Amino acid sequence: MVVGGVTEARSASAHREYSGRLAARRTEAQRLARLQGQISYARLTVFVAAIVVAWCAVDHHWLSLWWLAVPVATFAMLMIGHERVIRGRRRFERAVRFYERGMARLENRWASAGETGERFLDPAHPYAADLDLFGNGSLFQLLCTARTRSGEETLAAWLCAPAAVPEIHARHAAIQELTPRLDLREELALLGADVRAGLHPDALVQWGERIPVSTSRATRITAAVLVAAMCVAALAWAMGSSALPFAATLVAEAVFAAAVRTRVARAIHAVQRLGRDLALLAQVLALIEREQFTSERLTGLRAALDTDGVPPSRQIAALHRLIHLLDARKNQLFAPLSGLLLWGTQLGLAIEAWRARSGAAIARWLTAVGDLEAFCAFAAYAYEHPADIFPEVVEGSPCFEAGGLGHPLIPDERCVRNDVRLAASPRLLIVSGSNMSGKSTLLRAVGINTVLALAGAPARAQRLRLSPVAIGCSIRIQDSLQQGTSRFYAEITRLRQLMDIASGRLPLLFLLDEILHGTNSHDRGIGAAAVARGLLQRGAIGLITTHDLALAHIDESLDGAANVHFEDHLENGRMVFDYRMRPGVVEKSNAVELMRAVGLEV
Repeated sequence: MVVGGVTEARSASAHREYSGRLAARRTEAQRLARLQGQISYARLTVFVAAIVVAWCAVDHHWLSLWWLAVPVATFAMLMIGHERVIRGRRRFERAVRFYERGMARLENRWASAGETGERFLDPAHPYAADLDLFGNGSLFQLLCTARTRSGEETLAAWLCAPAAVPEIHARHAAIQELTPRLDLREELALLGADVRAGLHPDALVQWGERIPVSTSRATRITAAVLVAAMCVAALAWAMGSSALPFAATLVAEAVFAAAVRTRVARAIHAVQRLGRDLALLAQVLALIEREQFTSERLTGLRAALDTDGVPPSRQIAALHRLIHLLDARKNQLFAPLSGLLLWGTQLGLAIEAWRARSGAAIARWLTAVGDLEAFCAFAAYAYEHPADIFPEVVEGSPCFEAGGLGHPLIPDERCVRNDVRLAASPRLLIVSGSNMSGKSTLLRAVGINTVLALAGAPARAQRLRLSPVAIGCSIRIQDSLQQGTSRFYAEITRLRQLMDIASGRLPLLFLLDEILHGTNSHDRGIGAAAVARGLLQRGAIGLITTHDLALAHIDESLDGAANVHFEDHLENGRMVFDYRMRPGVVEKSNAVELMRAVGLEV
């Protein structure tokens, strides 16, 4: 009970911290909104004052025109201040949304908002759909605080594939270091309103790794020399000298620009679409560069950023400046001058030189950003769920030994916890029980906590010790009109997939709900026993649920199998479930009572 009290205190502490920061950020956002309105009125007042001063000076000569400098200078200062206030207000509004989202998670209101990750859902994946990893109300939606697509993709990848034991231990240290660093997570959330919408990692990596357009140093020097000659010739012509040098230089520039036009056009076209992505990536990397880390995984992540000793944020900022200067060609006033200065040609050559020097590092930078955001997502979960523990992941024979195991998507006040043990004996638990008694939830709790454990994250348990396993489920199997497959065919196809996985490098943890539900009792019994025997022979461990009491007795033909069950009882005309797992086979069914409870005449 002492541990529980400490945990509740820590959870309440997170709630107090979030609510206090939320109130402070909201107050500041409201103050800046009022200030923004006041400055708008002040700008209007100064503008009117400038008109009055001009009227007094021009029409009546009551004042000197020099007096216009006062309202003009004041208006310029107000414009600068107004822009700063707008940026500050937007920043605090993003902070408000960040803490509102955190409060929603703490108060179990998180399923109505946030990134669901549905684009990562692969129907062929052996457990993603069965364990609610993606979609509305999913584990990904609960966990994801990432601001970039790289972070989302990394988080999804970690959930979909188990890590090696050394990597899991390294992730534990990184997450524990980041858990109290709420300021860092807030800063990531404030980088920009459109970071996620703008950052497309695949396009950036492809651009960086593409073979650069040939831009020799001699070509760039030639362009610079021609521009310098053009400036000298234009100045001499303006001072009264002959126009012949200017014309000759102009022809030389035209010939040079035509010679490199194709290469420059390719370089410019490729980079213009990525300008915003690069600017946003620079913001995230600059934040990482400012941080000091101690865990091995995070220090390695930070060290991987530098290229030739230059921080990547500075390198990307330099490239973004080149792209910004390139956009100056679109200015109608500057366009004629840009042609004389070989503006597009020089900048295209400079951009390709940058890509030849640093483009290959973009993939490494994006990996670092994704890793940090995935770590921060797990750290936020650990901060908000202090009762959840870091599982002990050990090499050796397949095992899953949990005490106080609960489902992380079920609120604490409604979550009933159970102890589950799978090892040398028993290797298989046959879970019987009536409808709605908790069998499927138990399977999902085992599966989703295994996913968290093998991703390096905290799990919803009081204790958990497990070995590296591959996870395979047959829980949410559906028929398909498009593919012309029945539920039974879809299920046996999945079972064939699990057999193949069980023959692989990692032992399989299988979770089979209402196995072979789509066939008759006779074939079901024979098939279920054969499937269980085949999986156990391949070294797998797992659970099978059924409400068919005849199927519960397949343990008699299997070594290493044991029966457990869930019960229910009728209370004041309604079914009551306690969701507690007990040893042995269930002795009754509730189907008839449930049918009567909804008004069917049975």
